[in-house]
Amino acid sequence: MFQVRIHGRGGQGVVTAAEILSIAAFREGWHAQAFPSFGSERTGAPVVAFCRIDDKEIRSREPVLAPDAVVIQDPTLLHQVDLFSGLTPDGYVLLNTSRTLEALGAGDVLRDRDPARVCTVPASDIALRHIGRPLPNAALLGGFAALSGRISIEAVAAAIAEKFPGKIAAGNIAAAQEAYEHVKTALAETTHAQAD
Repeated sequence: MFQVRIHGRGGQGVVTAAEILSIAAFREGWHAQAFPSFGSERTGAPVVAFCRIDDKEIRSREPVLAPDAVVIQDPTLLHQVDLFSGLTPDGYVLLNTSRTLEALGAGDVLRDRDPARVCTVPASDIALRHIGRPLPNAALLGGFAALSGRISIEAVAAAIAEKFPGKIAAGNIAAAQEAYEHVKTALAETTHAQAD
């Protein structure tokens, strides 16, 4: 089973991201489930959503305590919430930011992780260009597809189109595709740097 934990704030589409990820996985023949966990439903409050992907029926309903991937929609949570709690040693980390991990103060926490499994993407900036609002969820799903290889960008695009109507879907798909390419390029640069 592959488990994903998505951290963000109310109003950023955290729950929607988990739902779209589960739809994308389902479209590729996997069993999937998505569900949120939050105490306060107000805009700006920390929110966590989960997605599980497996090749067989998923019966577990409890929160994901040992994720294989952590997607962080809001970098301001880095020093407020233990985002990496339980993350498997070879787990993936995708962070929405245009800053470096060191500039965010996350370099020490992530230093021992495989650089090919940790990536940043300016998802809010990408979303602003494509949908006119800094909602990072669709862009991060494109980045997740590139980073993890667990789902294809085509499945992400199809899931977005299923979830949203017309023009909204088109903008979110474009954001996901740009983030996908951004992460692919960043990973290629990381691989090249490791080879040198």
